[in-house]
Amino acid sequence: MRHMTILNRQQTALLVIDIQDRVHAVMRYREEVESNAQKLIRGCQLLQVPIFLTEQYPKGLGHTISSIRYALQAALPIQKMTFSCCGSDELMLALREKGIRQVILAGIETHVCVLQTALDLLANDFQVHVARDAVSSRRELDHQTALQRLTQAGAIITTVEMALFELMVRASSAEFKEVSKLIK
Repeated sequence: MRHMTILNRQQTALLVIDIQDRVHAVMRYREEVESNAQKLIRGCQLLQVPIFLTEQYPKGLGHTISSIRYALQAALPIQKMTFSCCGSDELMLALREKGIRQVILAGIETHVCVLQTALDLLANDFQVHVARDAVSSRRELDHQTALQRLTQAGAIITTVEMALFELMVRASSAEFKEVSKLIK
């Protein structure tokens, strides 16, 4: 028997939130967030975990940065005007149709769209895992306060490496070597 908070790839999805040109440019730790989000995306692709991408008001904030768009290949972003991704009926329907129970979050900003999405997912009975090394805010205080609030609300704070190893389960998995190369 496994602990209920360990990620299970059959019921997990990755949600990449609003890593867009104009917002990304002013983030703290933007290079690390970009690099770690790419690792998480590639790892989830190797492990066949569904990936969803959102863009907040792209007319004003620009589109997803090119490196993330490239990593996601043909994935079309879900465009939204609400801070919470759960304001998208398209996203919520897709999560339910795929039988998703656990959602890994990466993106920006930690204290706005990531926080509100996580809280709404929790309210809708999803288990939320926030990859702390793949989220950021402009100000450190906002970022840290959001991580504390997420923990208090029941979200699980994780890292890209932790999430990928949980999804793999064992070193004998077919994807182990490829995923291991990503995180080195």
